[in-house]
Amino acid sequence: MELNGAVAIVTGGSEGIGKAIAVALKNEGCNVTITGRREASLRTAAEEIGVEWIAGDVGVEADAVRTVAEVIEKHGRLDVLVNNAGYGVFKPLVEMELGELEGVYRTNVFGAFLMAREAARQFVKQQSGELINISSTSGLKGGRGSTAYSSSKFALRGMTECWRDELRRSNVRVMLVNPSEVQTEFFSKVGRNQELSDKKLRGQEIADAIVGALKVDNRGFIPEFSVFATNPF
Repeated sequence: MELNGAVAIVTGGSEGIGKAIAVALKNEGCNVTITGRREASLRTAAEEIGVEWIAGDVGVEADAVRTVAEVIEKHGRLDVLVNNAGYGVFKPLVEMELGELEGVYRTNVFGAFLMAREAARQFVKQQSGELINISSTSGLKGGRGSTAYSSSKFALRGMTECWRDELRRSNVRVMLVNPSEVQTEFFSKVGRNQELSDKKLRGQEIADAIVGALKVDNRGFIPEFSVFATNPF
């Protein structure tokens, strides 16, 4: 697709992978709107990178509907949705609370669904669009202590396959991206230590891969891809 002039929404765009994606799309000439729950940090990030912002929780239906509607009302269309918002809770099964599991699903699964539904309605209407879901290699293989996070990403992968089959008939490309370990604020927020290294992935590598996938001519697309560090050891 031609990115210059395209209208894009990036959820969870105030930091980490989402912010890197917003920067990359902005550098390609896109009109970018980032979303997030924390208005202060969202505004700061938007001003820093020169994009628009809308505060809201993707897991709240009214917020998701309002966000997409505001962007379409302002720009007259929507070309790209990047479903990046997400978080994790990492505990053994026997220690997991139902509310913790529900919270992860509210953002990672239900939030992605709500934003995708609203965007897809516009995509079908205009017979074009790019829907990119940011999953994780944890959505390919589960591990101990990852009941909530991994299962939410498995669910996102399943939904992506359904949406891809539905929407390609309307010239909509639906892609799933599986980053491996990326050096972001994600780990500190979930109480995990991350050993930093010049060899490990940054958000920039994920963003670059997404831009490359979007630039593929519209007659074809990359349904799913993973991004690993070449030699993180």
